[in-house]
Amino acid sequence: MPLLNQQIQDENDYSLTASLDNVRNLSTILKAIHFQEHATCFATKNGIKVTVENAKCVQANAFIQAGIFQEFKVQEEPVTFRINLTVLLDCLSIFGSSSMPGTLTALQMCYQGYGYPLMLFLEEGGVVTVCKINTQEPEETLDFDFCSTNVINKIILQSEGLREAFSELDMTSEVLQITMSPDKPYFRLSTFGNAGSSHLDYPKDSDLMESFNCTQNQVNRYKISLLKPSTKALVLSCKVSIRTDNRGFLSLQYMIRNDDGQICFVEYYCCPDEVPEPDS
Repeated sequence: MPLLNQQIQDENDYSLTASLDNVRNLSTILKAIHFQEHATCFATKNGIKVTVENAKCVQANAFIQAGIFQEFKVQEEPVTFRINLTVLLDCLSIFGSSSMPGTLTALQMCYQGYGYPLMLFLEEGGVVTVCKINTQEPEETLDFDFCSTNVINKIILQSEGLREAFSELDMTSEVLQITMSPDKPYFRLSTFGNAGSSHLDYPKDSDLMESFNCTQNQVNRYKISLLKPSTKALVLSCKVSIRTDNRGFLSLQYMIRNDDGQICFVEYYCCPDEVPEPDS
């Protein structure tokens, strides 16, 4: 990354500096949560968390650990700013996504602090492009208060099992019903669409089931429109952790392996759909 190293005179002038030999390791993860235009970024010495929310009902977090970057430096943590995610992704792919085999786009990213733009220096084949993206005042993000002590049920599945399910279930249904139980049906996905109701069951000893830890029977419904964006992360992932807490809130944590074999995580939180009370 010799050309890029010349771009920054003094790293101490910046709140955040980070460099990558392969920009795809960042852009792929960000695409997995790109279902709204704006995102809030939180940088600490451990890495960067990028948060996207919709309708106060669903939240997606992409965790990009500091170890993913070749260089990563935060002066005073946390560094927080809001950014147009669509513009950021456009800039990261400015050299196109279909580069010649063996050609990588390198990235140097700098942020001077509150009120300053996010600076991107991208280099491919000796050509350097500089992008400045305006940052905004960070908005307060939702606190889903999803803590492990309140988790009732948790399973870890190989992602291919869930990908298959989403392709088979009736997506004309407004909701996806998730049943998790220590007894049969163990883990069931149900939809109620135009063609009637359909169910997909996973035995706890299924080859796709890596871990099964369910303590009580729970049946919750979630709006499919809120869950659909998470399929972007599902497609990229190799494993998915599915957890529900005592309020029926859902956590989907996707484990994604990048081009260099490193692991990143994308987590979705979704609140349950309120079931109308039957008329007495």
